[in-house]
Amino acid sequence: MTATLAPPVRIGRAAVGALGMLAVATGALESVVTPTLPLLQRELDMSPAEGALLSIVLLITGALITPVAGKLGDRYGGKRVLIRLMAVVCTGGLVSALAPNLPVLLLGQVLQGAMVGALPLSFILVREHLPAGEAKVAIGVVSGLFVGGGMAGTLSAGPVAEGLSRHWMFALPTIAVIGSTLLVNRQTPHDAPGRSDDTGVDWPGLALLSGTLVTLMLVLALAPDFASQPLILGALIVVLAAFVTGWIAVERRAVSPMVDLRMLARPAVWKSCVLTFVICVGTAVPVYLVPQLLAVPADEYGFGAGATAIGFYLLPGAVAASLAGPISGLGARRYGSRAVVTAGIALLAAGLIALAAVHTEIWHLVIGKMMIALANGLCVTAMVTSTATSVDRGDTGIATSLVLVTRVLGFAVGVQASGAILTAATPSGSDVPAESAFVTGFAIAGAVTALSLLVARTMSKGVKA
Repeated sequence: MTATLAPPVRIGRAAVGALGMLAVATGALESVVTPTLPLLQRELDMSPAEGALLSIVLLITGALITPVAGKLGDRYGGKRVLIRLMAVVCTGGLVSALAPNLPVLLLGQVLQGAMVGALPLSFILVREHLPAGEAKVAIGVVSGLFVGGGMAGTLSAGPVAEGLSRHWMFALPTIAVIGSTLLVNRQTPHDAPGRSDDTGVDWPGLALLSGTLVTLMLVLALAPDFASQPLILGALIVVLAAFVTGWIAVERRAVSPMVDLRMLARPAVWKSCVLTFVICVGTAVPVYLVPQLLAVPADEYGFGAGATAIGFYLLPGAVAASLAGPISGLGARRYGSRAVVTAGIALLAAGLIALAAVHTEIWHLVIGKMMIALANGLCVTAMVTSTATSVDRGDTGIATSLVLVTRVLGFAVGVQASGAILTAATPSGSDVPAESAFVTGFAIAGAVTALSLLVARTMSKGVKA
């Protein structure tokens, strides 16, 4: 028993670097769909609703897997769970690479969604093996590199898909995930013996949350057709309310709930979750709308850009996002989390309102997307690091999982709502939505984001080092 009381082995730069490489690889695999969505819609003959579903199915899986992964990581060790989770991700990447049609590609994306759980597991490893000050910076670096991987995927997906095929744009980052997983396994120390509780996984809670998310996505997808099928939409809303009520009841009574609502009741956690959700809804709107606007034919009001050009135009935003993680970690350490989050929200709202007002030139979209990507990275990283360092070490995985799940939900809702807005504004017999749909989406997202400043003002300033 005395072995479990021994201080944990301190990890060095090689181990943090290996976790960073894994973050880059998974970020690249996660991001390849965004710049190539118009291409995939053409090749696989997808409707706008199916395109929106493809762009968020990975996130939905991530929202379900992440709290389970965080709980198991807290209980059995971050490394042990991380390696097994990456095996699922690699399987999903290979399925996506070999997919001949949309259903198989959706299956691959479902399996790839397990990658979202990699971040809280990496945070568990960092906090277990580094002092608090160094852990905060390392968490910021790993988070930033995950976004930086998105930069690599955004830039390379278009040329690979157009130069080779859509299959290779999934295969290449999957190979990188396999290699970096092997490196993490080699560079990080073995986990300490797990906790003694064997309460198991909260499968009823997981099933009810799955039903909640699926029903929510269906409600958002059918919202534009409310006039033609009000009974179906009304029934789905009732089912959604039933799922939410049942999930809350199960989680409150479960011995080992998937989402500990008592932890969610802590001000530091629930405020981070609320802010993360609103900020990610605001960020997801341009993530979906900007590539669609770039792909609108030039003889309409768009720019007729292909997948390679779209990836190139999105690159500055990806660069800004990759820098946001380390900047946010250092800023939170010096000025406190509240200052970083407030600055990020103001920048995000300004970028969204600017896109609603002016989007007639490519540089308008590039600059606006840069502002939004930088702001999102600043906010989310600051809130993750603040949450991770405000709870006990043994609760790091589940606490950060709550914030990351909220991030995923925000993105999913934002993307699906954006797709619904475009669908509602597309005239019958046309494939091009009205330009006013883009203005509406950007303006609503900007207004909602600005309102989140009211919550940010109540945040704790955070610890300054």
